[in-house]
Amino acid sequence: MGNDNHRLSRPLLLIGCGKMGGAMLAGWLESGIAGGGVIVLDPIGGAEFAGRDGVIIHKDVADLPSNLDPEVVVFAVKPQQMGDAAPFAARYAGPGTVFMSIAAGTPIGFFEGHLGKGAAIVRAMPNTPAAIGQGITVTCPNTNVSDAQMALCTALLGAIGETLSVDDEALIDPVTAVSGSGPAYVFLLIECLAEAGIEAGLPSDLANRLALVTVAGAGQLAVRGDDAPAQLRKNVTSPGGTTQAALEVLMAGDGLQQLMTRAVAAATKRGRELAG
Repeated sequence: MGNDNHRLSRPLLLIGCGKMGGAMLAGWLESGIAGGGVIVLDPIGGAEFAGRDGVIIHKDVADLPSNLDPEVVVFAVKPQQMGDAAPFAARYAGPGTVFMSIAAGTPIGFFEGHLGKGAAIVRAMPNTPAAIGQGITVTCPNTNVSDAQMALCTALLGAIGETLSVDDEALIDPVTAVSGSGPAYVFLLIECLAEAGIEAGLPSDLANRLALVTVAGAGQLAVRGDDAPAQLRKNVTSPGGTTQAALEVLMAGDGLQQLMTRAVAAATKRGRELAG
C-alpha cells in the first residue's frame, strides 16, 4: 500500500461514496496511494471526507470540471443505479483510463456496451469487512486492462484487505456467493449460537458476548495459524467429549455442510439472474 510504483499521478473519480465506497476512500487516504487526488461524485455521501488530502466532493454531474481526465474511475453505486452512472462515464473512456466496478451482478459486457469495446474494465467483488481493512476482493479484468492498470487496481483494493484475481468472469457469481455474501452467513452463525446459548439457560448478554468473541477469535486463529480449519476443528474435539456431541449434530447428513452448499448455490443462481 502506498507504493510509489502504484501511486496515481492523475485524479481518481469515485462514483458513489456509501459504505463500501467510503471504506475504500478511507483506505486510499490512509495508504497515500491516491496521490493525484480523489474526486467524489455522490448526491448525498462523502461529506466527511471533504477537504481531506485533496478530496473534492461533487453532488451533481454538472459540477465536475470539464477538463477532468481521471486515471481510474471507480463505480461504487448500487447495481440499479449503474444504468445512469455508466453512460455518463463514457466521456472518460480512453487508453489512459481504467474503469473498476464493485457492483454485484453487473457484468463486464454491460460496461463495454456503455464505455466501448476498447475500454479497460476491471470487475471487482469486495466484502463488508473492507470497512475495517479486513476485506477480501476478487477481481476479473477484461482483455484491454494493461499489466500496469491491473497492478494499480490491485493496489487500490489492497488498501481495504486481501486481493485475488480470476480470468473467468463466470467465477464471480460463486465468489459473490462465498465471500461477497459470506459475512452475512457468519453474522447469522453468531446470532444462532447466541440464541442456542440462551435456550440452554445462559443470560442473553452473556450468550451474545460469548458467541460474538468466540466466532471472531476462531476466525483470527484460522487466518493467522498454520493449521487448516479441519485440523483446528479436530484440535478442539476430544473423543467422546462435549464438542464431539455437538459436531455429530452439525456434521450429520442434513447438517451444516448441506445447508451451506444449498445457500451458496442459491446465492450463485441469484447472481446469474441479476446479470441477465
